[in-house]
Amino acid sequence: MLDFKILKNSKKSKARYGIIETEHGLVETPALVGVATQATLKALTSEEALQTKTQILICNTFHLHLKPGEKVIKNSGGLHKFMNFPKTLMTDSGGFQVFSLGFGKDFGIGKIAKYFPGKDLEHLEKTAQPKEIKILEDGVYFRSPIDGKEIFLGPKESIKIQQALGADIIFTFDECTPPNASYEYAKKSLERTHRWAKICLETKTSNQALFGIVQGSHFKDLRIKSAKFISSLDFDGFGIGGDLGRSKKEMIKIIKWVINYLDFRKPRHLLGIGRIEDIEEIVKNGIDLFDCTVPTQYARRGTAFVTEGKLDITKSKFLKDKNPLDKNCDCFVCQNYKRNYIWHLFKAKEITGMRLLTFHNLYFFNSYLEKIREKIKNNKI
Repeated sequence: MLDFKILKNSKKSKARYGIIETEHGLVETPALVGVATQATLKALTSEEALQTKTQILICNTFHLHLKPGEKVIKNSGGLHKFMNFPKTLMTDSGGFQVFSLGFGKDFGIGKIAKYFPGKDLEHLEKTAQPKEIKILEDGVYFRSPIDGKEIFLGPKESIKIQQALGADIIFTFDECTPPNASYEYAKKSLERTHRWAKICLETKTSNQALFGIVQGSHFKDLRIKSAKFISSLDFDGFGIGGDLGRSKKEMIKIIKWVINYLDFRKPRHLLGIGRIEDIEEIVKNGIDLFDCTVPTQYARRGTAFVTEGKLDITKSKFLKDKNPLDKNCDCFVCQNYKRNYIWHLFKAKEITGMRLLTFHNLYFFNSYLEKIREKIKNNKI
């Protein structure tokens, strides 16, 4: 199970410093949850993940169900032993894949819509269906991206898979709505997600912590309705999911709508958000946990996060640069390797370059969170 203690409430904002305790140790919050989709932080071993100050990881239920399968992982002693990660683990529910393999793929949009290619995207009809998946009242039919076989995933199936995987914290199965959802579509989806939340609670037989997910798209009354409903149920914590509007400003507005309706004694996780420029603002509005692929994804493309901002190490100007990535960083990459060497690795298409940037970026993000926690303790944010 999970024990959450709030050790400090900021006097300047809704930020709070706390500790989550699970069977696998402590997590100081607010914290970045590293994204280990396939039971690994891409490019790093579990031992290296720990060296980046990573406290907690989230693995992907849908993809681990496809390969190697939850039975293989359960027979290996569960996720912790399978991937040799001794600290706290989460699994998502598969609800994000309802979006990413559905309307997200159809329209080429993310959880926060940066653009709308046409007016036809403004309003998904109440009965709209994605092209490649089918959303029904009791669950969702997918096509396996591996062999094309039909896969059904509903609240019962999701919980049973997550129980077999054995993470410390699991999530309810929901529909992650797209940012171009009409009010009618979002309302119908929310009703379904709420039914699924109750089924998840009824299905769970393990002692894992279960987080309920607040949905409602970018509509204030639906978000508040969802926050009240999910908070009324016996969940161990909360996820704030679904689309988060059409801008970062709207994302913060959505967080503000729901945060006061969630039981303050339980942790709040913002699903799929956590760019470095967002972190302080979401923390100031009461978020304790958040997962984001940016540190690892950007690293594989040659981008390092440094004190001055972002560094595209693939640019030719770094060929003769003998400085570390960041003079203010004490990670082993910055202590031992120079920019020109990492530039060379990317130009030579050596995977070591991706590994070094991945390590640095995660260390940089986690160090940034350490500073955020200190700011909360000292009432600076």
